[in-house]
Amino acid sequence: MLINYTLLNEIFRGFHIQRWNDRIRPMDLIEIDKHSHKMLITYILGKYEENHGKTIDWVSIIQKGIFELFRRIVISDIKSPIYAEIRKNQKVFQKLNEYIYNKLDGIIESSELREEFREFLFSNVEDKDESDRILSASHIYASLWEFKIIELANPNNYQTDRIRTELNNRIVPYEDLIGIQKLMQHHTISNFVDLFGYLRFQYRWAQIPRVPKTSVLGHSLLVAIISYYFARENNSSSKRLYNAFWGGLFHDLPEAVTRDIISPVKSSSQELDDLIKSLEKQLAENEIYPLIENSWIDEIKYFVENEFDNKIQQDGNMQIINSVEEMNEYYNKDEFNPYDGQLIRAADHLAAFLEVWHSCQAGIKTEDMSQAAYKIKEMYKNKILGKLELNRLYTPFHNPC
Repeated sequence: MLINYTLLNEIFRGFHIQRWNDRIRPMDLIEIDKHSHKMLITYILGKYEENHGKTIDWVSIIQKGIFELFRRIVISDIKSPIYAEIRKNQKVFQKLNEYIYNKLDGIIESSELREEFREFLFSNVEDKDESDRILSASHIYASLWEFKIIELANPNNYQTDRIRTELNNRIVPYEDLIGIQKLMQHHTISNFVDLFGYLRFQYRWAQIPRVPKTSVLGHSLLVAIISYYFARENNSSSKRLYNAFWGGLFHDLPEAVTRDIISPVKSSSQELDDLIKSLEKQLAENEIYPLIENSWIDEIKYFVENEFDNKIQQDGNMQIINSVEEMNEYYNKDEFNPYDGQLIRAADHLAAFLEVWHSCQAGIKTEDMSQAAYKIKEMYKNKILGKLELNRLYTPFHNPC
């Protein structure tokens, strides 16, 4: 399998890595949260360029975005200014990438994925195509967004002006990107970036003591990464991969306006679940969709409405598909705009399981958490979704909680 026990745990380390940890912070700023925000910005920049006639290699953007997270997790102790200087020296940067590859060589079990990661690390050319430039610009803007929080908490720090100037200067080479122009000029789309970024302030299961306290923002990226690899296990077409990743990233978007309502509450009655979904839809219409470009709204709705159903689009109509197997056999073509809600649901459950399991391993657990971990593991004991054998992923997690 492309994703495995050790790699899942390595990705989860992103929830432990604190950013700006040499500054006063009103709250912890976490690496995986920042990376999730970065990928949202990447989506926006890519859509603007695509709308203006450019061809965007979305699968390349997704893959490079994931691999950059892998790299950042390994070198989390290196501050950004130091890392920027290292990148300027190709010989030193090569050595650093060798170190990163060697650290992950035994963690990434899939030879296919290891080879892809090696190619990413040793391609040597920075910003060699449009996908690289979009990712780089998104990274800088996400850092600038975080810095505005840091700036408020450190108004008299002598380094504040210098950091602000450096970040603003670093974004200048990307001002030809339409999305960067709109964000820097505070067009309405910048409010959408803010709204999505606020998901880092929402802790999941806020009433339950856990370590680490995972946010909705970080959870969304974890789901996106897992669902992307689940889709690849099913030899998905490029559009299906696109939908798996961005559908995973956006699946909790309505919580930006409703907050995180835990599953036991939602499922306590069908009437309540239906009411919550109706309210989410109404609030999204009023508070989310007005912030994005009209031409993107149908796609975002495709991601967030009936988000756990398999679906396709045919002759202008959406159709629900019963199984991943059926998706594989009949609809694994870009023309159907295939969306694997069952895979995203499985990724959502696996992400939740990891959040519980890691807290239990740290010695922080409750009866509710133990029951949740056991229930999820049992649910996927004999579950196969297309070519994906989920039990193989859960088996190594002994004594779930």
